[in-house]
Order: sequence, then structure tokens, then C-alpha cells
Amino acid sequence: MADKSPSTGSFDLDRVRELIEMMETHGVTEVNLRKADERWVLRRGPAEVINMMAPGGYAPPPNYAPAPQAHHAPAPQAAAPSAPAAAPAAVDGPVIKSPTVGTFYGAPSPGEPAFVKVGSTVKADTVVCIIEAMKVFNQIPAEISGTITEVLVNNGDAVEYGQPLFRVKP
Repeated sequence: MADKSPSTGSFDLDRVRELIEMMETHGVTEVNLRKADERWVLRRGPAEVINMMAPGGYAPPPNYAPAPQAHHAPAPQAAAPSAPAAAPAAVDGPVIKSPTVGTFYGAPSPGEPAFVKVGSTVKADTVVCIIEAMKVFNQIPAEISGTITEVLVNNGDAVEYGQPLFRVKP
């Protein structure tokens, strides 16, 4: 891809957006770009990371690969009499978590039925939602098999990396 922008020492943001769209269209999962001392790595998929390293000492962001999940009971704790209810992020049991930061969409487009709902049976490759990140719509697979017992976020909610989206009964 030839650079049509003047040499400014930086990649053209419109070109990067075009690359992201092409990656989605053609199923490409990684692109490496180099220009002088600058390097951009674009990756898409379950553990999407966009790494921008530029001259001047910027360190790459941490690796956001999913951590291994241990299924064990939490240590018993004494509850304080005025303790607030547990936060939604503290979800017990098997869950489908967000692999990236973005906006949660439960259906392919407005007015269409949701990918899954409470009672839906899913397999590891079943698409359960879409998360939009930087104008790229990423289909999120269940990655586990079971039955959806609870939807933990609302359509249009901003979600964080690792945030539980669905509770699943194996």
C-alpha cells in the first residue's frame, strides 16, 4: 500500500481505518506496518490488541491474552451487617467474558432478534454477541458449551476486557 500522504513521520489515520475495514472484510487477523522508527501492529480476534509503538520511549500496552480460569469456591468471609450487595462483576460460575473493550450488541442489527437469550443452547463456536471496538464489529463466540442462564449486560452498554457478559450452565 503506497503512502499518498506527505511524509510527516506518522501513519495516516484514514489509511489505518481502511486497513482495519479490510482486515474485517477479508478475515485477516494481523497486520505489521513499519515506517522509519515507527511500528504499528494491528491484531483482531478474541484477544484483540492494537499495539502502537513510536519513537520517544512509549512502551507497548500489556498483553491482554485471557488468563487461565480456575473454578474454585472463594474463601468464606464474614459479611458486615451493612455490606452492600455484590457488584455485577463478581459473577460466580461459568461465564462468557468480553475479550475486548467496546460496545456490546446482542443482535446483528437493530430490530433483529438477539443472537442468544436466556434458555438458548450454545456451543463453543456459537456467536453470542457483537462488540464494537474502534468501528470494527467483532463477533464474539461462546467458547464454552451450555445453556445461557442470564444476560449480564444490556444492549449498547460499554464493556471492559474480561467483564462477564453471559452466565452459562454447562
